[in-house]
Amino acid sequence: MSLQSSIERLALQPEAERDPNVRAIFFEFRDQLTQGIVRAAEKVDGRWRVNAWVKQGILLGFRLGVLTEMPAGLSFVDKDTFPARQFTIADRVRVVPGGSSARVGAYVAPSVICMPPMFINVGAYVDEGTMVDSHALVGSCAQVGKRVHLSAAAQVGGVLEPVNAAPVIIEDDVLVGGNCGIFEGTLVRERAVLGAGTILTRSTPLYDLVKGEVYRATADAPLEVPENAVVVPGSRAITKAKGAEWQLSLYTPVIVKYRDQKTDRGIELEEWLR
Repeated sequence: MSLQSSIERLALQPEAERDPNVRAIFFEFRDQLTQGIVRAAEKVDGRWRVNAWVKQGILLGFRLGVLTEMPAGLSFVDKDTFPARQFTIADRVRVVPGGSSARVGAYVAPSVICMPPMFINVGAYVDEGTMVDSHALVGSCAQVGKRVHLSAAAQVGGVLEPVNAAPVIIEDDVLVGGNCGIFEGTLVRERAVLGAGTILTRSTPLYDLVKGEVYRATADAPLEVPENAVVVPGSRAITKAKGAEWQLSLYTPVIVKYRDQKTDRGIELEEWLR
């Protein structure tokens, strides 16, 4: 029986924790998740595909886990199935002192830089050359590409339930500004730049001033930020509400331009920081 079919069977088994082999199967799954062999989502023929069984495996781990004390500098109490990762020189991950942590079950590629304090949750995939800056969060199952900069206090939302829901996906060479929030399965395409304070969710339309278009999430697809887009926080006016004039505006992200040489010069400091 394959690992996938074993996880799918155990996820539906009412008392899976009574199965004498369940922990061995789960630990094999968790090891492959930590090594990046299995992923919650992956790009196939140019399209992102969600692997629902991976999230089933993570949820199974929480069912199996029991609270245990985990001393790691500061002691904490959590499920024993998802302890904090202990990085070594062999991992080639640069973890700066100051209170950062990542759970076992999160893939953190060689050459990733972790600035304190930051947190990477189980099921996340953080690819090579990415910087996770101070107070940044990479949520459960989020997929972060190569050479991404998650600036200070950036929040990349997680998703475990429903299991078939797409996680947040950030492709290669994206710059996420400080205090940005990317939630509810939003897909940020390659080389996009999110200005500080930009919030992206399924319910918020994205206005493209360059092309004169409005991008929205649908029942079958998440909100998608186009490749090379430069997005900043903006607003849109509310003209009428129930017949009355309201002089109010709602927040909305706005594409003000597409990446050019001036944009590249503005973020070239990234290479020096690495």
